[in-house]
Amino acid sequence: MGRFIYGAGGDSVEVDDRTLAHLRIVVMNKLRRGEPFMYDTKLGDGIGRRSFWLHPSVPLQFHFSGGRAPRINRAWLDELMKAASGPNGLTVMPEPPDPAEALGAPDE
Repeated sequence: MGRFIYGAGGDSVEVDDRTLAHLRIVVMNKLRRGEPFMYDTKLGDGIGRRSFWLHPSVPLQFHFSGGRAPRINRAWLDELMKAASGPNGLTVMPEPPDPAEALGAPDE
């Protein structure tokens, strides 16, 4: 499990490395374009939820527990980008099948 670390105070939530890799790409692309947005996340079974307003002026860190970068599922990335641009902001949804895997694409 990795950690999404928000702000100078080090507020953080645990996120599995695969999901965190996809979140990193979405956040990087949105903020590079100067598009702040809301990121809403569940904290675990029955624990609750947290919402983060992501803006280029707020320091962010993505701490991965593993040493290898996971394969990126472009279909999931597209869905996450659409969600981040929508009125409710980014909420992580289940990963869809990766069309590249179905075609037997080599690992990245």
